[in-house]
Amino acid sequence: MPNSAYQLLEIVGTSPVSSDDAIRSGIEKATLMHHALDWFQVTETRGQIREGKVTQFRVIMKVSTRLDRP
Repeated sequence: MPNSAYQLLEIVGTSPVSSDDAIRSGIEKATLMHHALDWFQVTETRGQIREGKVTQFRVIMKVSTRLDRP
């Protein structure tokens, strides 16, 4: 799209299942508050360990939203 403008949002998705699930969870929640989401970039992946097992995945990502005319 020529001459477009985008806003970058930082989103943190979490999941007890997987990092992929954390990405999907974060994006799905972001679409409830922002429209025209276009792409995402994972910038950091973290996790929580309890008693030797991974119990939580946390994915930090940049998500772009197009700035459209009203």
